[in-house]
Amino acid sequence: MTSQIPKHIYRVQFHNAGKIYEVYVREVKRAAHLFGFVELRSFMFRKPTQVVIDPTEDKLRNEFGEVEGVFVPVHAIVRIDEVKRAGTAKIKDTSESNVTPFPGTVPDKRGSS
Repeated sequence: MTSQIPKHIYRVQFHNAGKIYEVYVREVKRAAHLFGFVELRSFMFRKPTQVVIDPTEDKLRNEFGEVEGVFVPVHAIVRIDEVKRAGTAKIKDTSESNVTPFPGTVPDKRGSS
């Protein structure tokens, strides 16, 4: 009898370059050697079955298709969902989202007097 390890699929949304990236991966884990980062591995993309290719997914496939792992800062993660099947990877403008990114720096409240 062989025990099969369940194949999880995660939809991960994160901020990158002023946009929200939505990707599908098989592995999400805390980066043990990089404090404050989440590691994304085994990116999943749909096979192009039509003559028309979604340019957004194609851009993500070109960016992450040959990458073994990506380290995303924890504060850039919007959400991680475990899903039953992979969907279409996409890039959204932040104006399409009601999520505000956590500030990277804390403004100095001390006034110059």
